[in-house]
Amino acid sequence: MSVLSWIVYIPLQVAFVPFAIFGAALVAYRQVVVSKRLGLPQSAVEILNGRWTMHVFGMRPDPASARLAATLPNDSLFGLWLFLFPLWVKARISGKLFLYPRAPQPGSETLLDLISARTLYFDRIIERKIAEVDQFVVMGAGYDMRAYGGFQRNGVSFFEIDQVGIQRHKRASLQKAGISCEHVRFVEVDFSKENAFTKLLEAGYDPGGKTLFLWEGVTLYLSEANVRKTMRDVRANSAPGSVLLADIYADRIIERFRRAAVGKVLEYAEEGVDFSLNFASEYEEKLSALVESESMSMGETFFLGSKNAAGPYVAVVEMRND
Repeated sequence: MSVLSWIVYIPLQVAFVPFAIFGAALVAYRQVVVSKRLGLPQSAVEILNGRWTMHVFGMRPDPASARLAATLPNDSLFGLWLFLFPLWVKARISGKLFLYPRAPQPGSETLLDLISARTLYFDRIIERKIAEVDQFVVMGAGYDMRAYGGFQRNGVSFFEIDQVGIQRHKRASLQKAGISCEHVRFVEVDFSKENAFTKLLEAGYDPGGKTLFLWEGVTLYLSEANVRKTMRDVRANSAPGSVLLADIYADRIIERFRRAAVGKVLEYAEEGVDFSLNFASEYEEKLSALVESESMSMGETFFLGSKNAAGPYVAVVEMRND
């Protein structure tokens, strides 16, 4: 079947080159230009597209993300299919993932694997912790759909925090997609003027409850001062045994984002990148120093791309409030 998949894939991929270019352009236009016109973060669409891709390739079942993506005016599943169809056909024939999306061995992840690998590593920790907590708080939730799928648990209260615009747009899109969100408390925050934990408390959050905080794809857009403040706020407003999950990026990748074409996209979308750590050497010690400096301890941690001579490009880290 592997040989047959190549026989089919190669001419199909060649034939699809113009369609793939058009599809990529359509996705980029919707994701970046339409999102900006609507006052929504383009990065939220990028992550959702990664989750949709994992779903349709059979890598990670996520029907909620697929249904939500189909309703969004700032996304194009048609464009994604034009771009990915030859790879999907090859995967269907061979029964194996190739090039994208994929789940490489830990430490062997390339930048192309960022969303898929990061998603799977966060999922792994969430799956282990969700039965132990009273509350699940998604910070900078965007279009994350973990509260609407396999992580739902009786007895666990779900909260999503984000800017007013994205929260209202998501709720309207959930309704349009026919996805129930009655179990989720949406917390709208103007981060420039309001304190997220004050708004959480108003929404019914219990600081005495053991809580799992998910902070995915956010720290790179913040200053170090704001990253540290959030870590302190989590520690001060949660019970012992609570956990903060986050991804922390390497200096070299943040600098690459600034210089490459993605930097122009981020500049246009007004989503500048900032915080990072130097992971060129002693990366475990440097990450541990950050966590421990805010009186937390490191749990399960994944260093993506750690087998690269330049060091890992991002860490997915479990920070425990002991």
